[in-house]
This record gives sequence, C-alpha cells and structure tokens, in this order.
Amino acid sequence: MKKIYFACSIRGGRDDAESYAALVRHIKSRTVVLSEIFADGKLTTDGSPGRSCGIHAQDLTWVRQADAIIAEVTNPSLGVGYEIGKAEEWGKPVLALFRDDGMHRLSAMIDGSPDVRTVYYRELDEAFVAIDEFLRLLDVK
Repeated sequence: MKKIYFACSIRGGRDDAESYAALVRHIKSRTVVLSEIFADGKLTTDGSPGRSCGIHAQDLTWVRQADAIIAEVTNPSLGVGYEIGKAEEWGKPVLALFRDDGMHRLSAMIDGSPDVRTVYYRELDEAFVAIDEFLRLLDVK
C-alpha cells in the first residue's frame, strides 16, 4: 500500500481544518496517511507539541518515507512550501490542491513547478476526484 504525506497549513492558520480532515479521511479510505495528525481539529496554530528541531526531523522523516505528497496549499504556509521543495528534491510525486475561492492566490513557485501537479478546485468533491486520479497514477509507477 502506498504511503502518503499529507501537508497543510498549521502555524500559518487553521481556518481550513475541517477541509483538511475531510481530505485525510478520503485519502485514508484508499491508502496510508503518515501525517494524519495534521488534520486533527484539536491542532491549533501553536502546532504540534515539542521543540521545533524535533518537529522538523519528524516531518522530514515522514516525507522521506512517503511514496508521494498531497498538499492542501490554499492557505499559504512556509512549512508546506519547504516540504514540497524537499519532496521535489527527493523525486517524490506531489499533488497540490488549491481551493479557488477568489480570495487567495497560489504562489507561482508551486503553481509554476513542472514537478508539482497542481489542481484548482471549488468543492471538496473535485479535490477527491483529483486525489483518486493521483493515487491511480502512483499505482502505475
């Protein structure tokens, strides 16, 4: 079974926590999610407990262990951008999901990357379809 690292904004804002939880539930119904804690509604902008160096080490361990990255990138996050950059460096497939609500703009560094599959969506069902297609492509490789 493929292992997915799910990335989303934590310290950058938790306004989309309910969407993160729905996305993780959807991914988990199909494969393993290493970082499902990020979708926990109890997680605040304070982030995970522990020292920053420990969080950095744990998250990069998960990124290394993952077969691919699925990132919800609507809410800008330095950490998610960093993780996507490392995933690209390590040759991991990346799916970036951006909710096109007219209030946010996606970073050109993500949107313009030839190594990131970026999908704009309006409703979660559209994101679910993108996830399913991405996971199907992973099984081919």
